[in-house]
Amino acid sequence: MPKTGNISTRLSNNIGLNPSPILNNLCDKRILAGMKHTLIPLVAGLILGLSATAGAADCFADYKAKRDNPLRLHYGVVQITGTCSNPQARDEIAARLERNGWTLLNVLSLFDASGLEERKRSAGQFYLRF
Repeated sequence: MPKTGNISTRLSNNIGLNPSPILNNLCDKRILAGMKHTLIPLVAGLILGLSATAGAADCFADYKAKRDNPLRLHYGVVQITGTCSNPQARDEIAARLERNGWTLLNVLSLFDASGLEERKRSAGQFYLRF
């Protein structure tokens, strides 16, 4: 074989050379097993996180609130952006109402989008206002 450069035989003919152990580490079964045990919980956590986020978009609550001087009461419906559970929803609604001068009295229920239409008329101007 004719030589055409400094290392042409080395580049073009690698028969008989020992493979570098650094490049072959990915083929080690122990490393692959470790990656599998790390990858499965990571993917499962990602899927659960995405499904929880998608579920949060369909969470609504109806509530009662008041304002003093003069006393005013209202019933309203609000969409929950955080976790769809009563304590977190209560904190989120209370913060939104407080910014607008209202005090949350109580959260009546949490529901999905299928319960919106039946509450729309009762909530009036406070339907998805806050």
